[in-house]
Amino acid sequence: MSDFFEAVRGLRPEGPVPLVTPVRVPLGELPVERDPYGAARAALGPLSSAVAPGARIAVTAGSRGIRDLTLVLRAAVDWLREAGASPFIVPAMGSHGGATAEGQREMLAGLGVTPESMGCPIEATMETVVLGTLSDGTPVHHDAIAAKADGVLLVNRIKPHTDFHGPVESGLAKIAAIGLGNHRGAATLHAGGIPLLGSAIGEAARMVVAHGKVIGGLAILENARDQTAFVSLVMPSGIAAEAETALLGEASGLLGRLPFDALDVLVVDEMGKDKSGTGMDTNVIGRCWVHGIPEFESPSIAAITVHRLSEASHGNASGLGLADVIPLRLLASVDLHASYVNALTSGAGGARRSRLPMVLADDAAAIVAAAAMSGRRDLADLRLARIRDTLNPHELMVTRPLLSLDFEVLGPERPITNDVGDLEDW
Repeated sequence: MSDFFEAVRGLRPEGPVPLVTPVRVPLGELPVERDPYGAARAALGPLSSAVAPGARIAVTAGSRGIRDLTLVLRAAVDWLREAGASPFIVPAMGSHGGATAEGQREMLAGLGVTPESMGCPIEATMETVVLGTLSDGTPVHHDAIAAKADGVLLVNRIKPHTDFHGPVESGLAKIAAIGLGNHRGAATLHAGGIPLLGSAIGEAARMVVAHGKVIGGLAILENARDQTAFVSLVMPSGIAAEAETALLGEASGLLGRLPFDALDVLVVDEMGKDKSGTGMDTNVIGRCWVHGIPEFESPSIAAITVHRLSEASHGNASGLGLADVIPLRLLASVDLHASYVNALTSGAGGARRSRLPMVLADDAAAIVAAAAMSGRRDLADLRLARIRDTLNPHELMVTRPLLSLDFEVLGPERPITNDVGDLEDW
């Protein structure tokens, strides 16, 4: 491996570094919840009759980088305790964290979810019980600790899925079916293929609810600025059903997207599991790359570079294959074991998208190589945009051909230099 690293350090294709201008897309007035903690507590009011004194209630915590996750979780824990229950947190993240209980505890700590910040225990296991089978005979696994609890409160963000589209995508149903399925459950449901995953998640989630432990779900919706827009309670009958579908429609309308239908190069400073299940949101970059799933009509991007893996990913670079070029520094931060366990658990949705892109010496080399892939003879015509991550596609740096009167210009034109990926010059 050391020979490979030495060889890559000399890979610096010749070519000028593009000049970019920092801009912002005016988003206008967006819905924002200024008090997520208070909103979560208020939303839980209708569940008072569902909480028996002394009941042990498991509250789910996933691996995504939800803006106000710690506030909403703490609100749920405080409300449950005041209602007379004994709440605790359970990791609900399928195979993430290397598919180990300790790895998932570490992931939660990276998101700010600890016994100290939550004021309650965190109980983690990879053990599961089988609640039953789907109509096709697939077993439905459920976290063994949650199964022994007196009740389960689901907490998750609702947003469009990165692999498929359907009545329920990423949200309460997914955290019930896959998150609480741990490694075995996630792998089993994904094994049927991505085209069938949406229906499998819905059916499995309804079985989890029918098991009788789920008392409800707190749904978090975020706006295009990655801020909490709403916190809503979904009763058990609405999970993987009409109520959750309605919230998914709202979330889709709030999703931030690139303001272009086509690009030659997209430079993404940072990817990670806290940004998206695929490291970069496929709905933003316009790449799905899953057999059997139609590709996005837009945006069409010739080449994508990624320059950093978020610390909260703990080395899990699942989805890295969606990029075309990366600098050597990013590869050095990848934990292949954690990445491949997660990718293989996702089956067709993970393995193809976890292949290694071209690796070059540094950030500038990666960008110059991507420009060479674009098919542009003249760099002056290059349509290049740079974003921090796919959670923030409204703040960009763009080359001259992309400048528009609709943008708010934030600073002077300057070269993209080797600080790409360090996030210091935004």
